[in-house]
Order: sequence, then structure tokens, then C-alpha cells
Amino acid sequence: MAGLDNVKLKTLLADVATGALQLPDFQREWKWDDDRIRAIVATVTLDYPLGVVMTLETGGESPFRARALTGARIEEMPDPALLLLDGQQRLTSLFQALFQDRPVETIDARGNPARRWYYVDIKKAVGSAADRDEAIVSVPEGKVLRANFARDVVHDLTSTESECAAGLFPLRIVFDTAKVNAWRRVYEKGDDGHFDLWSRFEEQVLEHVRSFQVPMIKLAASTSMDAVCAVFERVNTGGVPLNVFELLTATYAGDRGYRERTGGYYELPKVWHTVKEELALRYPVFGRLAMGIDDGLSSTDFLQAVALVRTWHRKQTGHGSGVSCKRRDLLELPLADFESLAPRLADAFAWVGAFLEKQCIVRVTDLPYRTQLIPLAAVRTILGEDTDTLGAEDMITQWYWCGVLGEMYGGSTESRFTRDVEQLVAWIRRDGVAPETVTDAYFFPERLDSLTTRNSAAYKGIYALLIKQGAVDWHYTDAPLKPSVMDEYGVDIRQIFPRSWVRRRRTGADSLPANSIVNKTPLSLRAAQTLAGPPAAYLDSLAAASDMRREWFDDVIATHLIDPYHLRANDYEAFYTARAKQLEDLVYAAMGKRTILRDMKDSEAAR
Repeated sequence: MAGLDNVKLKTLLADVATGALQLPDFQREWKWDDDRIRAIVATVTLDYPLGVVMTLETGGESPFRARALTGARIEEMPDPALLLLDGQQRLTSLFQALFQDRPVETIDARGNPARRWYYVDIKKAVGSAADRDEAIVSVPEGKVLRANFARDVVHDLTSTESECAAGLFPLRIVFDTAKVNAWRRVYEKGDDGHFDLWSRFEEQVLEHVRSFQVPMIKLAASTSMDAVCAVFERVNTGGVPLNVFELLTATYAGDRGYRERTGGYYELPKVWHTVKEELALRYPVFGRLAMGIDDGLSSTDFLQAVALVRTWHRKQTGHGSGVSCKRRDLLELPLADFESLAPRLADAFAWVGAFLEKQCIVRVTDLPYRTQLIPLAAVRTILGEDTDTLGAEDMITQWYWCGVLGEMYGGSTESRFTRDVEQLVAWIRRDGVAPETVTDAYFFPERLDSLTTRNSAAYKGIYALLIKQGAVDWHYTDAPLKPSVMDEYGVDIRQIFPRSWVRRRRTGADSLPANSIVNKTPLSLRAAQTLAGPPAAYLDSLAAASDMRREWFDDVIATHLIDPYHLRANDYEAFYTARAKQLEDLVYAAMGKRTILRDMKDSEAAR
């Protein structure tokens, strides 16, 4: 699968210049700063180990779209013989500093863009090896070194004569023998002592660079895609793991069949951008995709849904053994299959957006589980309009709320994706029993006490269910809250009894929590601005602002599954107990099953 060779640095850099050695397009941009470039140049001049680089042989046909290393200017890009998997930062730095007659585009110590030439101080270089880092000199683009806040010129290196006078050898010509000899003649002519100094410099520095060898691991062209990507992520020194979308972007762009058919490259990011933009425009719950931000539904989510549908169909036709969306399945997803399935999945996710809207989930911050949308879109793609029947919609709704309130998608999800796609499809077709996500989901009533933040799917779920079941805002009282007014009214989860008030009146280990979802409800910003002090202090103000009689406003309060009597009495214990029972019933109805506590009580009663 792989072999280890020692390759001369000069040969590698020449291959970079001709395009024989290129990068797979999933590699991120070169980003080394000035200090690191000087350090690696010093390493080469000392003939110290540089570290292994890793390449992939292509056999003349790259499995990825390839591109030149930064700085290489190639008029007609050939098919690469090798793809550089590990060593991009090192080889790019050395190529720009030692092999091209242009300043290196890097960044300075402050992170500002900088253009630099690299020289070696001859006298310092032939001294102690410990001083070699100081011997490598970085010079601004104009080749003038200044000091004293740029007021004084230290060296003007704009000509060969001035370089020689300063004793600074330009590393950009190190591999060009003719140019080195010409520079040497000028240098030796300037001072009788330079002849001996040059001989030592050539032996201790130049020969090290010219003969420098780089250990290279070559992966054979037959290496599987999965293995290439796994190896890359284990050895790459960039520190940022690649995602599957980036790898497929490079793979699809390198698809020879597509290029022959269309004369261009398949641009997966552009395809995904169009899908995400159209979905987000209709359903903000899918999030944004702008200026590097991709919140909500992700590109990997979309690919996983495509893989689930593809593997489901392959299993039905006997071409595959199981439904799956693991990393391997995504990396092996052919471009032709993606092109065929992507529009269907885009339509399916639009259907999912409409489904979520019916559940009163319309903002990305209120989405309980993003991952649960993946199998749901796959099921919609497989079944099509069969999911629109009344019975199917009820099944899907129960499955969805069991997943949310039972918090079934909080851990490892790939195996649950697989089971849910197969089991939900069979259940809707009346070919199987309820999915495990339905049968295994339970809600413990005491869980209400610990649901305190949006970090919990069940917390977001109960918030949405309160709106879905008809909660009326305490300021805009003309109709129940609905998805279309959530942003307009600034609806959010608001505290009913202030935490500070509850804590002042309750002490000890048996205190009821003040920050639980039990003590919160969806209300508009205008209503929330009136919630000052305990409920008895603000309810009449809210009623007056709504121009409602007290008993009518009590009916509005009741739409939040709250007993208004307990609020007017400022009785937190009674309020909490009664509302917790109401929320249990709400959860029970959404999941279509009993709570654990009721099952236990029924069991005890039967005995």
C-alpha cells in the first residue's frame, strides 16, 4: 500500500513548480508566518531532519480535484503524478523561499500580511550551528532593511553588489548554479577574505541545501478513498480535522466523467449553497449560510440523508446489505447518485420544514434535535406523498415527539438513523410495529425539575408544545400564538415567578426549582416587560393593558396550562405542583403513551 523513499528537496520543489506534485483540493490554504518560515529554512541549511511527507500516487488520474501549491504559477496545469497529503506547510514555505524569484506572501508577528525575501548571513552561518536561526534574515519586499522605527537604513539589498557588501546571500537562487556562481564572483571580488569565507559557507550551508533529502511515504494509487482520508486526518499537521463535505467537494470536482460530459467541474459547495438558501428562505429553522456561517441544517446532515436513501434502495434491490450513513458510505457516494437524489432530498427537507412549522418549531434556536431531521427527510424521500395521509402524519408526529421528549437523539445517532428509517417506513406501510424510538421512549415526571435551559431537547419540545396546544400571549390576546408571529412579537421562554422572589421565600433541600420549565412559558417581549415582581403584582396590569376583565384574562392564563388562582395567591408550591401535572399530561398526549410514573402506579394498583 505504501513505500518510503528519500527524495531530494530540489526534486520535490521542481515537481511543485511543474505541477507534477499538487494538492488535493480538500487541503486548506497555506498559512505559515514569517518566524516559522525562517525556522524551517534554518533546519534545511543545517541538514537537520525535516520530517516525513506523505503523498498519493495518482497513476495519471487524480481521485480528487487538484490544485497547485501556493506560489506555483503554472500556465497549463497537468494531471499530477503525486498528491501531497501531509507536508503542505513545510514544502510550500520552502518552495516560496528557495525556489521562486518572488517575495513570499506570509504574515508577520502581529498577524498582518507581509511580503518577504529570505537571505542567509554568511558570517553568522559559518559559525556555531546554535546561531543558525539568527543567520536567516527576513527582508521586506523592497529589499531595504531599516531600524529605529524605519528611519535608518541598515542594508539596501536592491543589487547584487549591495547584497555582497552586506554579506547576505539570497536564498531564492540557491538551486540555480549559474546564478550562484555569478553572485559568488561578485562577492569574492569585493574582499580578499571572502574567498575562504565562501568556501566554508558553501560547504557548511549551500551543500546542505542542495543535497537535502526529504523522507517521503508514497501511498499507491490503488489505496481506497476511505483509507486515504483516514491516513490524511491522522498525519496532517494542520490541526483542523476535515469534514466529509470537503473531501467529497474535491472528489466530485475531480470526477472525470462529469468533466467529459459537461466540460467543467462539479461544484458541490455551490449546489449545497443553493439548497440551503432556498430552504432557509422558506423555513428559517434550517439556519443561515453566509460569510462562513452554516448553522442549523449542515452540509453533512444533507449528505447523510442522501446516503440513507441510497443505501435503503440498494438494500431493497439486493445490491447492498444494510441501510447506513456512516463516513464510509458518504465517501463512497457516487456523484451520479448524488446528482439524482439531491433534488429529491431538497424537496423532502422542505416538507420537513412544513412539518416542523405544524409543530410550532420555526426558529433554529428552538429546534430540539437537528439530527432527527435526517431520517425524517429520508423517510419522506422514500415514501413520498404516502407520508401525507392522516394515519401516516399521526405516526410521524408521534415518532417525532417521542424522539424529542424521550431525548432519544442525544447520543450516538447513526445507528438510530438506520433503525428509524427502516422501522418508520415499515410502520407507515403497515408492514411492521412501531419504531424503537416510539416504544423505548419514556418521560420521567421528575425530569421537569431539571429542564432549565435550551441545552435540553425536551425543554425546547415542551416550549413548542405549549404554543401548539393554543397558548395565548398575555399582551397580544386576540388569538393564540402561532409560528408566523414568533419573531414579530419577540416570543421567547419567560419566567413566571421571578427566580429571586422564589429563592427568597424557599430554602432547604426540598425547595422547588425556580428555573425549571415548569416556571416558564412562551410570551412576547411586550408581555415580558410587565412581569415585574410576583404574579399578583403584574396580572391586573396585564389585564388592564389588554382591556379585559379579570375573569377573561384568567382564561388567557389558563391557555398556558396554569391555574390563575395560584398566581393571584402568589402560591408557588401549589402553582408548581399543578402545572407540573398539566405538563406531564401534555407530554403524555404528544408521545401517545403513559409516563413511567403512571405505569408504575397502575402496576401497583393492579397488585
